[in-house]
Amino acid sequence: GTLSYEMSLIRDIRDREFKIFTDAGRVMRPLFVVENDIRKPNRNHLIFTKEISNKLKQEQQETSTRQGWSQDEVESATYGWRGLIQDGVVEYLDAEEEETAMITFSPEDLEEWREMKLGLPAAERSTEGEHRLRRLKPLPDPRIHAYTHCEIHPAMILGICASI
Repeated sequence: GTLSYEMSLIRDIRDREFKIFTDAGRVMRPLFVVENDIRKPNRNHLIFTKEISNKLKQEQQETSTRQGWSQDEVESATYGWRGLIQDGVVEYLDAEEEETAMITFSPEDLEEWREMKLGLPAAERSTEGEHRLRRLKPLPDPRIHAYTHCEIHPAMILGICASI
């Protein structure tokens, strides 16, 4: 069988422990997963791709064709959020797991870090004209070996309390 996505498995190197959390009520948040398998061609890229995005958009447009279907039929024919979790595109992390995860702020930041790792020159930072009000982003950190996750939206880092 498979493990529930609500389980937390943490390897604590400092304390030499392997922690398993299954208790209810833990606060968890979803994050995109970054591919880290060195054998895969999309290493250091999000597992979430344009194809998956297009599939989700197409499903949204086809909801009118599912009129009269039972709830079970709709769920089995829909990829949706459950499909993203089952395929490892999105993972739920709790506070303990976040301690050992390397999370990038946005897909754009992940791309800049990847380009820096490949040795490509950094993008020119313009402070003139309309760009002077743009958000200042720090340069990618060359000491980071690999990212494991990426924020779905930057506001989600604040949590539910800040969103109210």
